[in-house]
Amino acid sequence: MSTPRKRPGAARAPKVARSRRSPRPIWQQYAEDVVAGTVPAGRLVRLAAERFLADLSHYGTARSRRALWLDEAAADRAVRFFPKLLRHHKGEWSGQPFELAPWQAFIIANLLGWKRQDGTRRFRKGLAEVPRKNGKTQLGAGLGLYLLTADGEPGAEIYAAATKRDQATILHDEATRMVRSSPALRARVGVFRQNLHVLQTHSKFEPLGADHNTLDGLNPSAVLVDELHAHKTRHLLDVLETAMGSRRQPLLFAITTAGHSRASVCWELHEYARQVLETAVDDPSFFAYVAAMEPGDDWTLEATWARANPNLGVSVKLDYLRRECEQAQRIIGKQNAFRRLHCNDWTEQRNRWLELEVWDRCSAPVDLDTLAGRRCFLGLDLSTNRDVTALVAYFPPEEEGEPGEVLPFFFIPEAGIPERVRGDGVPFDTWSELGLVTATPGDAVDYSWIRERIHRLREESMVDVVEIAYDPWGATQFAPELAAEGFVMVPTRQGWQTMAPALRELERLLLLGRLAHGGHPVLRWMVSNVAVVEDSAGNVRPHKGASADRIDGVVALAMAVHRASLHAGGTELEADDLLLVV
Repeated sequence: MSTPRKRPGAARAPKVARSRRSPRPIWQQYAEDVVAGTVPAGRLVRLAAERFLADLSHYGTARSRRALWLDEAAADRAVRFFPKLLRHHKGEWSGQPFELAPWQAFIIANLLGWKRQDGTRRFRKGLAEVPRKNGKTQLGAGLGLYLLTADGEPGAEIYAAATKRDQATILHDEATRMVRSSPALRARVGVFRQNLHVLQTHSKFEPLGADHNTLDGLNPSAVLVDELHAHKTRHLLDVLETAMGSRRQPLLFAITTAGHSRASVCWELHEYARQVLETAVDDPSFFAYVAAMEPGDDWTLEATWARANPNLGVSVKLDYLRRECEQAQRIIGKQNAFRRLHCNDWTEQRNRWLELEVWDRCSAPVDLDTLAGRRCFLGLDLSTNRDVTALVAYFPPEEEGEPGEVLPFFFIPEAGIPERVRGDGVPFDTWSELGLVTATPGDAVDYSWIRERIHRLREESMVDVVEIAYDPWGATQFAPELAAEGFVMVPTRQGWQTMAPALRELERLLLLGRLAHGGHPVLRWMVSNVAVVEDSAGNVRPHKGASADRIDGVVALAMAVHRASLHAGGTELEADDLLLVV
């Protein structure tokens, strides 16, 4: 019998790296194992896996009219690049192929496999945050070499970026050693001091520090930021990200261990990654993988180490962590270092207020048209010139056991929207178009728009506005004007005496499911930002300075809920508590 001849031009099915235990690709099997709980992982890694599987189910692996698709052949090509061309060059694996661990394959397959409808890469920015000794520098070096030699970008410019050029050379030197230990790469990639280059494609891979003489003239196609937590400012990232504007599919990818400063660009990116994974922010172009202990986890337990260290038992040795942990328990000064470096814990991390799952359980719809005649308490948190002002209406339940209903209104100066979108990635432009935020003309919030909204509630919607709780700071003129128009104004300073019981009452309603907020996306985003500070008695209040971003809507809601609870409890309202015009 003759062997069937292959049809000319017939495409050969791509070979895809498969797990030894499953016919699924190794990166998909990893995601499924994380979700199933058979692979130890923290909450944010689990959310990354859930995001991948949900996107895979929704978009699929075939290029179509859908906005995104997973190019399995491209993902497989990138994953196979590592063991095929790269070799370990030190330690117990010296000379052996660089076989990606499942979690590393998951990262590479996501970054290089997901495509947009036009065939360019989906992810343009990303963060991989893992503890020390998990092989993140080696992963970054291998990714840089793939982008240099196999990405197909004409005139590629790849930079290993850090605060100091000496730090940037750590990742770049790793890539250089990989080239020298690989006959295939050595034949194609030129090595000259701190420069790797491919003459045929006019491409280069170099280290770059913020202390470089000049950052002018750069045209990076990819930037690999090493140890982002060491960056004190975002200057270098801003320069490089701006310089990437002419590239068709740029990639800025940060690899780091947790830091300890909440005023850092690393914390900003960490918080942004968390919000993307929690769906508080919708950004399909941002990839995040954050392996860390959970708040409340015991840092001395091996189960905690397993969740935080995806390479435990491979490059991270259990005996080593045991010795380091024993020392840290004896020497108090070493505890924060152990938690940060080996559990990826932000040791000065803010205390988050509420899990979004609790908030989302209270997302029943709210319709203003059905609230005519209802008693309403307003909370008002006025902004400084360029930030968000929040006005939140709370309608106490009319019947026992029913939920109170919430209607938030947000105001932002129109001129500040592009900066917030560009600098912080918060979609105020989309929210404004959808009517979720009111953009007032100019550089500052025009308070007349807020006054008009309050009057419309009372006069058009026929709502019984009982009180307006407000922070007196910055409202010295606005509050008396509303009082003169017949509204009862209650100054509510944002200190312990008022905000601790206010937040406690809001928590109570949420935990009992006695609140309906309609799932408003701006208010949900603010909930995800809230940090709290605790006193010696265990009371907590919102802390704007420690929070990830704006929390004004939550503060306004807590004030309104608190005033309603005082009325329900029959608390007498002292004359000194009210701002009245006699």
